[in-house]
Amino acid sequence: MKKTQVLDAIQDMPEDIAIDVLMEKLIVLQKIEEGQKQIQEGKVYREEEAEKKLEKWLR
Repeated sequence: MKKTQVLDAIQDMPEDIAIDVLMEKLIVLQKIEEGQKQIQEGKVYREEEAEKKLEKWLR
């Protein structure tokens, strides 16, 4: 994550914010960025593959 992204996230938040809320937002933004990178790299599963991998959790 770039510093500009962090600053943008902070600018979008209200004046009074709890640090845990800020940290949670930054973590979510980082996870989204990681997911987008994985998509670009082709590190994705088709729906059938995902269902098979998650089968034990979906029962």
